[in-house]
Amino acid sequence: MTDLLEQPNVQVEPESAESPALIVTPAAIAKIKELLVARNIPNHALRVFVSGGGCSGLQYGMAFEGNPQEYDTVVEVDGVRLVVDPTSLMYVGGATIDYVDSLMGGGFRIDNPNAISTCGCGTSFKTKGENSAAGSGGGCCGG
Repeated sequence: MTDLLEQPNVQVEPESAESPALIVTPAAIAKIKELLVARNIPNHALRVFVSGGGCSGLQYGMAFEGNPQEYDTVVEVDGVRLVVDPTSLMYVGGATIDYVDSLMGGGFRIDNPNAISTCGCGTSFKTKGENSAAGSGGGCCGG
């Protein structure tokens, strides 16, 4: 982990920050740790990003990554690191990442205070001021 602190322009968010870049629930932390062990990549971080697409205009993405990029914000909670690029942070700053396990299957859920509407499947969203002809946000992304 010390290599993160040596990289220039990488911002590390302390757990005690007044308004953290991301909030991660204990269930999400446990699942991320489980996945890191299962994939044998204990020193990786979970990248949380936003890309264009989905039925509401923007969609969430997550992927494991060995090293953060220059200008990434790094959030470390209970030994788990999450990284967010500056553009994605504009859309997900202050969001809560949770892991929900149900009879219909488990998955990460993002509660995003920046979203004014979300898709029925919860992976696509729209923010204030974003113009999207992709629909009203009530449908489902399908796949």
